[in-house]
Amino acid sequence: QVQLVESGGGLVQAGGSLRLSCAASGRIFRINDMGWYRQAPGKERELVALITSGGRTKYADSVKGRFTISRDNARNTMYLQMNSLKPEDTAVYYCNAELNVYNSGNAEYWGQGTQVTVSS
Repeated sequence: QVQLVESGGGLVQAGGSLRLSCAASGRIFRINDMGWYRQAPGKERELVALITSGGRTKYADSVKGRFTISRDNARNTMYLQMNSLKPEDTAVYYCNAELNVYNSGNAEYWGQGTQVTVSS
């Protein structure tokens, strides 16, 4: 069974840091683009950061300079280092990836989400 599993969320004070991880498992041949999205209560899901298979990155303006996305292809894992957290960063964070699965081709997968809460 192919799946993405996030970890690392929690409660932190404003100005603090958290590191999210997303591990892909299953019969994966290759991982293409990966990304982090978030959804706050009453709001639509939004892109936080993207990283291509070659390591190019893209960030939402609201997190530029504070968040860093990275990936370890050998471990099929993606990370999001979040520094200088603000209360408005509070949301459920979701991992997203395009996976090439053996005998199935490319498909988009989502993790179950991890809660990040930043207190003021």
